[in-house]
Amino acid sequence: MSMRIRTGAVTALAVTALTAGAVLAAPAATASPKAPAFLSASQLPPHPTSSWTAGPVTEGFPAELDLCVHTEGVPSYDYRHRTFRTDLDTGAVQLTVVADTAAHAKALAEHYDDLIRTCADRIEESSPDTTAEGRDYGTLPVEEGARVRGLHTETSWGATDIALLSVGRDNRTVTVVQWAQMGDFTDAPVAAFKKTTTRAVNKLY
Repeated sequence: MSMRIRTGAVTALAVTALTAGAVLAAPAATASPKAPAFLSASQLPPHPTSSWTAGPVTEGFPAELDLCVHTEGVPSYDYRHRTFRTDLDTGAVQLTVVADTAAHAKALAEHYDDLIRTCADRIEESSPDTTAEGRDYGTLPVEEGARVRGLHTETSWGATDIALLSVGRDNRTVTVVQWAQMGDFTDAPVAAFKKTTTRAVNKLY
């Protein structure tokens, strides 16, 4: 997602990020006996002119997801993430979080998917100079399931960005994956991103 969108939309969204409130109140997660594994650079949708570079696995919630996904109103779980980049204006990020129970993980995955589903409406409500459209690309039959969605934003001054986002779950662990670049829905590698999401969920353990 280009900085042109994020500086306008993200700041405004910080005030109206969640309408559901604290729907997932629960104790903090206990330590997992094995940390979830992350995608490698080679498992992202291939870029036509540039290779992917993977950053280190880092503690905390990634700022790259702030446009749609937030931690407000959810338990204080331990978040870990890994960012990816190309030499051009294309980036990606994967988040993992281990809940204390499978039921809480299911609720968390549904909550994150709902935030992504409603993201376009929240962007337009909070940033009048931006139009946004979300698309549902369906579910994937991997572990406890995953869903892929798309988001296109365009500003009044012509900045246009496309993102693909997915939420998947394996038992107590939830993962969110985002791919983003300048462009529109015609530039989105949906089939390749579905493969990336399937790999992300399968690779957790």
